[in-house]
Amino acid sequence: MQFYCESLTEYKRLKTREVRIGDLLLGNFNPIRIQTMTTTDTMDTIATVEQSIRCIEAGAELVRITAPSKKEAENLLNIKNELRKRGYTTPLVADIHFTPNAAEIAARIIEKVRVNPGNYVDKKKFEQIEYTNAEYAEEIDRIRERFTPLVKICKEYGTAMRIGTNHGSLSDRIMSRYGDTANGMVESAMEFLRIARAEAYHNIVLSMKSSNPQVMVQAYRLLVKTMFDEFGECYPLHLGVTEAGDGEDGRIKSAVGIGTLLEDGIGDTIRVSLTEDPEFEIPVCKDLVKRYGLTNSAKGRSSVPSFSKLPYNPFEYKRRETFSIDNIGGRHVPVVIADLHKIEKITPQHLQSIGYTYSEATDKWNISDAAADYIFTGNQLLDFELPGTLKVVVYPGAWIQAVDKTKYFPIFEAGGFAEAEIKSDKLNFVMQDCYSDDTPLNDYTFLDVMAKDPTVVICLSSTNRNAMQSVRRMFMELQSRGIKNPVILVTDSSWQTPDEHLIHFATETGALFLEGMGDGICLGYTNKAQMEAVKATGRTYLEVKDIYQFTNNTAFSILQATRTRISKTEYISCPSCGRTLFDLQETTAKIRAVTNHLKGVKIAIMGCIVNGPGEMADADFGYVGSGPGKITLYKGKEVVKRNVNSEVAVDELINLLKESDVWIDA
Repeated sequence: MQFYCESLTEYKRLKTREVRIGDLLLGNFNPIRIQTMTTTDTMDTIATVEQSIRCIEAGAELVRITAPSKKEAENLLNIKNELRKRGYTTPLVADIHFTPNAAEIAARIIEKVRVNPGNYVDKKKFEQIEYTNAEYAEEIDRIRERFTPLVKICKEYGTAMRIGTNHGSLSDRIMSRYGDTANGMVESAMEFLRIARAEAYHNIVLSMKSSNPQVMVQAYRLLVKTMFDEFGECYPLHLGVTEAGDGEDGRIKSAVGIGTLLEDGIGDTIRVSLTEDPEFEIPVCKDLVKRYGLTNSAKGRSSVPSFSKLPYNPFEYKRRETFSIDNIGGRHVPVVIADLHKIEKITPQHLQSIGYTYSEATDKWNISDAAADYIFTGNQLLDFELPGTLKVVVYPGAWIQAVDKTKYFPIFEAGGFAEAEIKSDKLNFVMQDCYSDDTPLNDYTFLDVMAKDPTVVICLSSTNRNAMQSVRRMFMELQSRGIKNPVILVTDSSWQTPDEHLIHFATETGALFLEGMGDGICLGYTNKAQMEAVKATGRTYLEVKDIYQFTNNTAFSILQATRTRISKTEYISCPSCGRTLFDLQETTAKIRAVTNHLKGVKIAIMGCIVNGPGEMADADFGYVGSGPGKITLYKGKEVVKRNVNSEVAVDELINLLKESDVWIDA
């Protein structure tokens, strides 16, 4: 394999081994399967069965159930029998972490077991231990001895297995040799995979999950390449972003990570981990997957020029080098451009939707952390004083008429810019539809014209079906030609519902930001009727009353999820399961309500010790269930307060934030 997928210029599924899970086939070009995980107590048979049924009827093709000890593993038989009695044959998956005995019991009962190589045999005590090669080999032998019995049981019973690595729960042994890296995640899984292959057992799915989409994407890519380099084949991949959270942020973070990989044809089954009831995860999965059931025909050309060498490293994040023009490019965070040109008459009230609130009493503008940097108004010049930080992008004819050319800047089509006699001497935006029908595939004259002008910000979009790949290919052309003009990613959506728009925007722009490509973002819609339909549609999770606010918030959330611009508090919240020791949804809402003004602070909210200090990964502070009604508070990975009563734990978290000098009054 030349890169890490079948094609970087068009959508093409990665060929993987076929795995059987009960009657369900996974991998080898079978449909991308959708799954979720129950949140009930596994010992409560009826509650687990009924929640499983709700998930199945919503569209889940696999249902995972936690089995933290032998008794829960044994009760899987009662759950399975009750489901079968009610006519449901959907395969069940046992989620195992620390207890090999539970895995061996479950493997004899249900269709699939999931093991985490970070804590199945190894332990994580956050200790730095230096291993000699001989000592390291001895540890591998110990893993082989403890893991092989499960492999043999799975092989005998026809049970499938997921080897599920989590970024936050890499063992001390792996961390000591590879560090907190994608390489460490891959090697953690490969150790277990090699043991299974040695037993001629291949009914295996793998995953590389992280709460950071950047790390998650790099790890999956590296795993694919490692499997092909070592085995000449790839096992099916289960995609997911751990602890994505809830609401819009959880959906966007999941779409950025999962969608980036799906765009490259990677992924055979997906699970969106939301801090909500599991049946609410299914519609998000469906919106992600259905994009790839479409034909690859496009409005415009669907193929782009081939290339032989990738001009960047896809296994690590490095932002594309650019020079700065005003506040765009260079070391500046990506800017947000709000598209308001479909508003007939823009007033100060419209700017409230994009983060600017005007006070008549003080004659001042209040500017939020999620305030757009520019607005695009088409041919409209505004008849009121603008906030000091806001600038306007208009068509060339309107720009010529603008009095204040420190506030207004023109946007040209690529051909129009080359021919224009009058241009801004400060900042010009130039639009390019990448590899559309009206641009010869190998004619890059327009790039050379723009590259010679230090005032040009390039705006890239594509009307092709493979839009992300088309824009990415244009970035490759820029890099190979040494063109360092900053670039705005312009993405329009032609989908219908808010959920679909959210997934579309997060997938197509998020994938490029994760590659280090993009100095700004502008989201829009193909027509005004669609925007009105969105407002009328509403959604299960959020009624969209203001489409411009929805779009602006989505842009900032994408930048937050890709770690390219931090504008708000980040919550790393596990999706709850039968191990959870408190009401995770209610507690997350409480914590969010009192901390959502702490820009840039990362707070992890974990239901139990399994999803505790390890799974928190790079959180600044942690709120972790340590027993019924008891919470342990962390600063980084260090325990600060143990067994705090849950009634006062949120207040104690606030005290910890204050003691750590990150608290500010709302």
